[in-house]
Parts: sequence; C-alpha cells; structure tokens
Amino acid sequence: MIDEKSPEPECFGNLDTVFPLGADGLRHTPGLCLACGLKTSCLRNAVSGAKGLAVQEEVLERSYKAGLTGFCERWSRKKALHRIQRNLKD
Repeated sequence: MIDEKSPEPECFGNLDTVFPLGADGLRHTPGLCLACGLKTSCLRNAVSGAKGLAVQEEVLERSYKAGLTGFCERWSRKKALHRIQRNLKD
C-alpha cells in the first residue's frame, strides 16, 4: 500500500493500467489499485486527459445502445467531446 506522502508510482494516471478495458467491454479497476492510497487521485488523473475523453465517449455509446440517450443528445455530446479533443491538440 502506498502512502499519500510517497512519490507517485510509475503506473500513476496510466489509463490502460489503472482502468483497463475488460473482456466484457467495460472498464474495471484492478484489485492492486483498489488497495493503493492514491487510487482516487490516480483514477481522476487517468480519466481527465485526452484518453479520458475516449472513456466518456465509450460511456455515451453504451448509453445510446441501451436506449438511455437519444440520437440528438448523443450527437450533441459527441460533438462537444470532439471539440474538447481538438482543443487539447492545439
């Protein structure tokens, strides 16, 4: 277990390590990460970057397929995500 005062481990904020895509198509946090004292800040850091936008898009697609999000809302939110993504590249 890692203290909040110790330096960040190498895996800190790495989306593919701390929140990998499982065989079921959903993202899961590994057990080792759940025992870490930095898990909250690490996961926040992982999903706040450019790869985090891809996670938001995955969630949006799942909600659309499940019928929880309509076409117009999905289109609007995807457009906003792509705009943010484009601004991050600039």
